[in-house]
Amino acid sequence: MTDPGAAGGLTHLRSDGTAHMVDVTAKAVTARAASAEGMVLLSAVAVAALRGGAVPKGDALGVARIAGIQAAKRTPDLIPLCHPIAVHAVEVDLDVRDEGVHIAATVRTADRTGIEMEALTCVSVAALALIDMIKAVDKLATITDVRVTAKSGGRSGDWVRPE
Repeated sequence: MTDPGAAGGLTHLRSDGTAHMVDVTAKAVTARAASAEGMVLLSAVAVAALRGGAVPKGDALGVARIAGIQAAKRTPDLIPLCHPIAVHAVEVDLDVRDEGVHIAATVRTADRTGIEMEALTCVSVAALALIDMIKAVDKLATITDVRVTAKSGGRSGDWVRPE
């Protein structure tokens, strides 16, 4: 039997310091949500192509939105210690701004553990898909500021990133 938390109070470490997947069997199923955001910085030419529907590969924003949704559902396949949980809803919004595209996502579940990693993965993969779609127009596109902005539910309760 492992002693989760024996190594400095970190639940993903056993007493010998090795990583393991936390046992959430005894935790209650609760409604949970997490939101994340990020930015893809783009050139003025790329922003104009998005606004004008002139991206050579097609609907860059639509492809990025679907990629983000798919990524949220596949998070445990990508993050080694992430629990497979039921993803009940994914909202992805892409807002074209003068400096690039702001991506915001909210992911919801009713399960035994949080859904923050799904929200972060959603935003990250949506950003990657957007770059793939726009790279012919802007080779310098940059992903920045991917972060959790809010969470609700679970033992630790609600949290909102301070401004």
